[in-house]
Amino acid sequence: MNTFLSLCMVSAIASVLLPSGAMAATPDGEAIFNRSCSVCHSVNPPPKSAPPVIPLANRYHMQFQTKEQGVAAMADFLEKPDVAKALDPRAVSRFGLMPLIPLTDEERKAVSEWFWDQYNPAKGGGRGFGGGQRRLMNQ
Repeated sequence: MNTFLSLCMVSAIASVLLPSGAMAATPDGEAIFNRSCSVCHSVNPPPKSAPPVIPLANRYHMQFQTKEQGVAAMADFLEKPDVAKALDPRAVSRFGLMPLIPLTDEERKAVSEWFWDQYNPAKGGGRGFGGGQRRLMNQ
């Protein structure tokens, strides 16, 4: 009984002292997106104040052979946004460089993995700017 009581006390103390997400094994990428990214990024076009997720995810898939490579590049960009690391300089020209979002390494990786998984080849090549629709309207 003393061992059980000791374990309960340790668990209670840890839950009070540790940050709320510290006991979670893996952060939820979609939850991080909704909390920290969706203010500027929509999932599908039209854009808010930053490029939508689906076209950007498609561009990452065009640029990188593997999920590991794409996620690493995206997480690196999120750690310190820089024009030189931007996948699409036209998006930076149109929307500006994204601000630094304070995320942990684990959160950057989780949201980058979620972002990568939003790839949908049926949604176009990710070139953006509505070029396909514009061509149809000008015929």
